[in-house]
Amino acid sequence: MAVSSSTILVRSEAGGVSWGASPVILLGRFLFVLIFLMSAPMHFSSQTIGYAASQGVPLASLAVPLSGVIALAGGLSILLGYRARIGAWLIALFLAAVTPMLHKFWAVSDPMMYQMQFIMFMKNVSMLGGALLITQLGPGPWSLDARRK
Repeated sequence: MAVSSSTILVRSEAGGVSWGASPVILLGRFLFVLIFLMSAPMHFSSQTIGYAASQGVPLASLAVPLSGVIALAGGLSILLGYRARIGAWLIALFLAAVTPMLHKFWAVSDPMMYQMQFIMFMKNVSMLGGALLITQLGPGPWSLDARRK
C-alpha cells in the first residue's frame, strides 16, 4: 500500500490505523485537552466568575462553574478515550457557548485588545473544529473505547 508523506493516518490492509500512528493520536488527544484540563479549576475562582459577569454572561456564578465541570469532563473523556465522542460533544458545546460570549472582538475599540480577543476567538474556533473531528472519528486505537470493542 503506497502512502504519501502528507498522509496523517496510516491505514493498514485491514483498514485500521497502523501501530505507528497510535502514539501520535494519543499525543494529539493529550495536547488537545491540555488547555481544558488546566483551565477547568479556574472556572471556580471569583475572578473568573467576575470577569464572565462583566462580559454579560447570564447567571455567571452558576454558568462559569458548570462550564468548568463540562470542560473537565469532556477533557478527561477525550484524554482517556472513554466515551470520547460524547466528551468531544461536551467540549464543542462548551466552546460554542463560551467563544461568542467572552471573545467579542467585534465590540472592542482598543486595537491591542481587538487583536487579543480576535486571536482568542479564532483559537476557540480552531479547537471547536478539532472537537467536531473527534465526535466523528473517535479517539483512535489507544483508548478505553477501543479496548471495549
